[in-house]
Amino acid sequence: MSAVSDRLPTFPWDKLEPFKKTAAAHLDGIVDLSVGTPVDPVPELVQKALIAAADSPGYPTVWGTPELRDAITGWAERRLGARGITHRHVLPVVGSKELVAWLPTQLGLGPGDKVAYPRLAYPTYEVGARLARADHEAYDDPTALDPANLKLLWLNSPSNPTGRVLGKEELTRIVAWAREHGVLVVADECYLELGWETEPVSVLHPDVNGGSLDGVVAVHSLSKRSNLAGYRAAFLLGDPAVLGPLLEIRKHGGMMTSAPTQAAAVAALGDDAHVHEQRERYAARRTVLRRALLDHGFRIEHSEAGLYLWATRDESCWDTVAHLAERGILVAPGDFYGPAGESFVRVALTATDERIEAAVRRLAQ
Repeated sequence: MSAVSDRLPTFPWDKLEPFKKTAAAHLDGIVDLSVGTPVDPVPELVQKALIAAADSPGYPTVWGTPELRDAITGWAERRLGARGITHRHVLPVVGSKELVAWLPTQLGLGPGDKVAYPRLAYPTYEVGARLARADHEAYDDPTALDPANLKLLWLNSPSNPTGRVLGKEELTRIVAWAREHGVLVVADECYLELGWETEPVSVLHPDVNGGSLDGVVAVHSLSKRSNLAGYRAAFLLGDPAVLGPLLEIRKHGGMMTSAPTQAAAVAALGDDAHVHEQRERYAARRTVLRRALLDHGFRIEHSEAGLYLWATRDESCWDTVAHLAERGILVAPGDFYGPAGESFVRVALTATDERIEAAVRRLAQ
C-alpha cells in the first residue's frame, strides 16, 4: 500500500470534510456547490431505453453495438462539425474519468516519457501520469513546452475548473505544433455543449485539424449534457491509429460498457431536445448565482462555458471556503486544481433551483 500512496497525491476532497460539517450545521441546511454531479432527472427517453434493454444476459462488446457507434458518429457530425467519422474513429469507454486515469498506461507510457496538462486542471491528468510512472508537467502555453520525450498532451476546453475556452485559432496552433513534434493531442471536451458566452470548438472540427484526425483524439461524456453521471457512459473520437490499439488493450482488460447503458447512450445521443432543456436550467442558475457572487464582492474570471464559476475574493481559497461554509455554502478550493488556483474557488451550478435560491439569499444577507 505504501508504494501506491507514494505514487499518488493525497485525495484532495478529504481536506474539505471539516468545512462540509460547518456548512451542514446551517439552520436551513447545506448548499453543496463543491462538486459537479448532476441533480436533475435522467431524461425519460433515456430511462425507457435502459429499461427496454434490461434483459441483457450476454457479455457486451468493448467496441459497443453498431447502433452505438452509429449514434456517436452521427452526433459528432451534427454537433461537432466533424467530417469523415467512421466506426474506426470511435471507442466507447466506461466513463471519462477511468479513461483519463488509465490512458497513459494503456498507451504504453512509462519512465522517461512525459505527459503535459494545463496549469489549472482536473487532478486526474496528473494521477494518470503517476500511475504510469511517467514524468508530468503543467503548462500555461503548451507550445512553450520542451517537446523532448513529450508523448501525451492533454487539452481541456471548456476547462474544469476555470470554464476557459480555447478558441479556434489557438486550437489550430496547438494541433499544428503537436504534429510538428510528434506529440499526441488528447482533448477533454466533456463540457463542450455547455457554452454560455462563447461557442466552444472541438479539435475534431476540420477548421482546427485541417481535415485530418492524425494525432488527434477527443474525449466526450454523457454525464453532464444528459445527466448520466451514474451510467458511466463516455467515448473517444479520433485517430484510428491510436484507437485501434486501445480497443485491443481494453478487450484484454474487459473494459466494456454495460449493454443497457449502451442502449441508453444511443437514445441520449439521438435527442437534442433534452440537452437544450438542461442547458436552460443551468443557464438560469448561472445567471442568478453569478450576480449574487458579484454583489457579495467576488470577481469571476473565465467561466464562459461549463458548469462552474471560477471566483475569487483575492484571499486564500481556504479563507473563502471557510467564509462561505459559515453561511452554509460549500465550494471547492481552487488549489485542488493546482497551486495557481490558490486564491480562487470553484462554484458549481449543479444544485437544485431551490438550493441555488437558498445560496443567493444567504449571499445577499
